[in-house]
Amino acid sequence: MTRHRVVFGNRQVPLPRSKGLRIALGSALLLGGLVGFLPVLGFWMIPLGLIVLSIDIAVARRLRRRSVVWWGRRRGARRERT
Repeated sequence: MTRHRVVFGNRQVPLPRSKGLRIALGSALLLGGLVGFLPVLGFWMIPLGLIVLSIDIAVARRLRRRSVVWWGRRRGARRERT
């Protein structure tokens, strides 16, 4: 069985092997991000929750892929201007 990881730049964060635990972790991150105005909890938790959920849930995977394509096009357009 493959070990699931979330990659941020040059760092890799291992995720639980259990599908249920990954879904619970992703959901908790999303819910924590919704109360981002509180200290410690923040809006940074929403994209992280979507990344974790995208491993197991197709809708989150599509949303993540669309955002990656959008971000890549945006960065490409900025590079062309400069």
